[in-house]
Amino acid sequence: MSNGSFEAFTFGEPTPVMDRYEMLYTGCWMAGQDYYEPPIDLGALSKSYRATAHHGSALQVKRNILVKTFQPTKYLSRQDFSRMALDYLVFGNLYGEMLENRMGGLVKIKPVLAKYCRRGLKEGSYWWVHNWLQPEEFKAGSIIHLMEPDLDQELYGVPDYLGSLQSTWLNESATLFRRRYYQNGSHAGFIMYMTDAAQQQGDIDELRTALRNSKGPGNFKNLFMYAPNGKKDGLQVIPVSEVAAKDDFWNIKNATRDDQLAGHRVPPQLMGIIPTNSSGFGDAEKAARVFAANELEPLQERMLEMNDIAGREVLKFKPYTLGENLPGS
Repeated sequence: MSNGSFEAFTFGEPTPVMDRYEMLYTGCWMAGQDYYEPPIDLGALSKSYRATAHHGSALQVKRNILVKTFQPTKYLSRQDFSRMALDYLVFGNLYGEMLENRMGGLVKIKPVLAKYCRRGLKEGSYWWVHNWLQPEEFKAGSIIHLMEPDLDQELYGVPDYLGSLQSTWLNESATLFRRRYYQNGSHAGFIMYMTDAAQQQGDIDELRTALRNSKGPGNFKNLFMYAPNGKKDGLQVIPVSEVAAKDDFWNIKNATRDDQLAGHRVPPQLMGIIPTNSSGFGDAEKAARVFAANELEPLQERMLEMNDIAGREVLKFKPYTLGENLPGS
């Protein structure tokens, strides 16, 4: 390297997070001659369920209230309904297999994981595709399928929170960055800027090696810059903390939290969120009643379609109540 040239390099591998994953709406394409694939990646929806506290909690509170109002029948247990309700909320699809005795009488409704169930090319056929090399077809007419309507196709349901997923992934990214920042400490994660031309190239190489071997590599993209014949303060170390302090962490977390709650239409009072303003979020009991009327009851009505498909009452609900032991009641 000749004197007067500029040298810069980085080290530390980037950490992939959920927003690097491109979940495209692809439409329902045919998989061979047997079944259709869903229009969106169900594996991505499953991973996103645990991406942030707010996204997962918003789905869980709906599931919990549905389970609270569910009345078990001889065909469907509370545990099985809880699994099916969560599938419906996360994937926009609910599948139940009608198990019959030798006489053709209905014995029970068995939940089928929505992540692995596929619509067949033949009308009314369904496939179990846990392993795409060995798909298994369900008995004709044995599957109950409820789905959240989609504008572009009628084979599969699509959850209505898709518009808030970008905020979910941004929230996750901000949390992961801060977590790695604290794990990293002061051992690595900085910009080293050297302009002193008096140093030998061998010294530069040794410094580069020492930085690569520093404790905590890979947590940040560290940058080493070598510019001979620079100005005053020829060697500087700029900690990441000077940059991280300006990353607007709290604003990102709060804005993306609000987007997630809007996508799920869940009041913050029901999510255990502590208000930052003096007036608070309002009466939690009133919010719960409005939430039940606007969100819970429509969900119940859609799920009661299982009775129409099965030809008997396999599912029933009781009215939603807040209980008698609430504070102030």
